[in-house]
Amino acid sequence: MSALRDELDQEIKKRRTFAIISHPDAGKTTLTEKLLLYGGAIHLAGSIKSRKTQRHAVSDWMEIEKQRGISVTSSVLQFDYDGCRINILDTPGHQDFSEDTYRTLMAVDSAVMVIDVAKGVEAQTKKLFKVCKQRGIPIFTFVNKLDHFGKAPLDLMDEIENVLGMQSYPMNWPIGQDGQYMGVYDRRRKKVLLFASDTTHGQQARIADEYEPDDPQVVERIGKDAFEQLQMDIELLNEAGEKFDQKRVDEGDLTPMFFGSAMTNFGVQDFLEEYIRLAPSPRPRQSSDGLIAPDDEQFSGFVFKIQANMNPAHRDRLAFIRICSGKFERNMEVWHERSGKNIKLAQPQQFLAQDRQIIDTAYPGDIIGLFDPGIFGIGDTVCMPEHKFKYADFPVFPPEKFARVQAKDTMKRKQFVKGIMQLTQEGAIQLFQQAGAGFESYVVGTVGTLQFEVLEYRLKNEYNVDIEMNMLPYEVARWMAWEDGREVTPASLKGADRGMFVYDRHENPVLLVSNEWALGWILDNNPDLKLNHVPFDKREV
Repeated sequence: MSALRDELDQEIKKRRTFAIISHPDAGKTTLTEKLLLYGGAIHLAGSIKSRKTQRHAVSDWMEIEKQRGISVTSSVLQFDYDGCRINILDTPGHQDFSEDTYRTLMAVDSAVMVIDVAKGVEAQTKKLFKVCKQRGIPIFTFVNKLDHFGKAPLDLMDEIENVLGMQSYPMNWPIGQDGQYMGVYDRRRKKVLLFASDTTHGQQARIADEYEPDDPQVVERIGKDAFEQLQMDIELLNEAGEKFDQKRVDEGDLTPMFFGSAMTNFGVQDFLEEYIRLAPSPRPRQSSDGLIAPDDEQFSGFVFKIQANMNPAHRDRLAFIRICSGKFERNMEVWHERSGKNIKLAQPQQFLAQDRQIIDTAYPGDIIGLFDPGIFGIGDTVCMPEHKFKYADFPVFPPEKFARVQAKDTMKRKQFVKGIMQLTQEGAIQLFQQAGAGFESYVVGTVGTLQFEVLEYRLKNEYNVDIEMNMLPYEVARWMAWEDGREVTPASLKGADRGMFVYDRHENPVLLVSNEWALGWILDNNPDLKLNHVPFDKREV
């Protein structure tokens, strides 16, 4: 084994790269922050909901996120714990930003699904779970908010099985009931962990008192009824529950399940340590050259996210790259697949939300940020010039909401165009130009209406441009092509006036219509027309 292969092998084993996914308000961002607290990356946690101190979650760096108390863009966070390098990608929970979350799931090796104990499996959780399942991503479940009244643990297990079609294996079990939980039982170690009272409102790490299950102090502290209930629950789980199977976990068929409260730090450290023990290190990735193993000595990676203006003072733009194989070294020269050119990867950075530091080396599983002068696009592959290939395409999402957008002040046209173009390249919006219209306005397409609010906010705060926005009555977009390959134009299309004929930013013809019925009429009257949910050279989700 070469010295580099040996070095890669050691570093890869230390890496854990995962996304945290959930329905909005399940506590995903709070859990992220508490993992950082236990990892020593921060020393005092600040709750989004803490009006008293006006602290905000460290992973919500955009001002609009702090105001709304939700995440609208994925954050990249890194820290070391117990000899491992943890890469967390905190994602938006709101369905209007699911595109960002789907792209982030392309860059991880596992996912943590956060479930609100009172609400169980919610709609957005189902969608994200489906994507993880399709990609074979191992899923770990954290049942959150156990400091509140909620569903019984056994009922939640049934729900995961019935709604998601996945078996669960509780790694720990809550002691108590109905929000009056006093600790957890660690099934692997067969220990009772009872928590000391929390006087810091979750701002500092919480210490647990550890007991053997038959220690008289356990009954004394939790009461006879709770003790007897715990004994019955554990006996039931051991006899009738699923058996733990690491292979099934790795294949995404069995989810290790943890109970806790991120807000009060209840069960968080237990979860972190077990996750590190059970979660996979970086895995091989599919490419045009077949599977690329992480310990391949040839460096490679792909761009999964682009973000402008993370630092308002510098007005910079960063491309986030997931390293897939080999060793990354600062200032190395790589082949950029989309441009077909060799480029130098200078000033690589790693992150704790918006805080960054320049690094010299990184390994498979790590996420690095590179200053982007406008050459990178989402899904781009970077690899060594002597071994050129392309990683699998990213999914493309058809927009469902549309608006005409223009600058209120025509003197700010230049800033307006720059802002619109940058947000398009980030993947935050899709941009169209109406056939025959001038360039004073654009048609913007999004997956959800909340993205328009973010668009308006960011153009105002990052580019100093106020916009006029008029919503359009269309909900269906289809890319068009004639069977014989001739050019699609408004004049060649019967019924083009029943919708809006636009071009995407790559000048592909697109038809916007109000509903599927209108689309059916267009097809009936243009029998040799081909329609697609996405550009013909891309694939759908």
